[in-house]
Amino acid sequence: MTRKIALITGGSRGLGRSAALRLADRNVDIVLTYLSNSEAAEAVVSEIQAQGGKAVALQLDTGNTSQFADFTKSLTAALAQTWQRETIDFLVNNAGIGINKPFADTSEDDFDTLMNMHFKGVYFLTQRLLSLINDGGRIVNLSTGLARFTMPGFSAYGAMKGAVEVLTRYMASELGVRRITVNTIAPGAIETDFGGGMVRDNPEINQFVASTTAMGRVGLPDDVGGAITSLLVGDNQWMTGQRIEISGGQNL
Repeated sequence: MTRKIALITGGSRGLGRSAALRLADRNVDIVLTYLSNSEAAEAVVSEIQAQGGKAVALQLDTGNTSQFADFTKSLTAALAQTWQRETIDFLVNNAGIGINKPFADTSEDDFDTLMNMHFKGVYFLTQRLLSLINDGGRIVNLSTGLARFTMPGFSAYGAMKGAVEVLTRYMASELGVRRITVNTIAPGAIETDFGGGMVRDNPEINQFVASTTAMGRVGLPDDVGGAITSLLVGDNQWMTGQRIEISGGQNL
């Protein structure tokens, strides 16, 4: 059988890296994007190739819509060269950063940075790639538990992810005619370098979050990577327009 191909934005680290490797374990080939760390991206590519899969890393700033036309050309060329194909099967809109500032101190530049990457970029990159996604394909947008519960300093970030959750429902409605499912994964607090590694590297924050979580610990990248993999290659063909929170029951 022809292997499926997934495009994962921000696939060189954290949740995106975990999703790429977990999908490769399920015989899915990978195109991943990275912002600036080409070495980390190529390390993921090499790891996938070492286990018999195919992978390509492409540079992309998902917060800069002016790059999307050239990126689409690069993606099309990579698909032709590596897979002799013109399309992908899965899209994971994962790339993003966190800015932790109180509401009163969040600047317009902070707001615009988050909006461009987490909402505007998701909207227009997906729109640009629609012709390259196979009918019957699947899209996963990354949100956050912070769109449901609150922590000080994430008003702008949480609001952008809330917008992504609404967008997901509209995308699911309009793309259903092509049998493309669109769902949202909303991670809780995960041990990654997100927000400067605050959950991973600060024992007090880590322990506090664990104490407010039903499962008694913070999340690991593979907790989310596994959930993304399940949505894309599991038996979820009739589920669309849904928000699935992967937070271990945080603040329940």
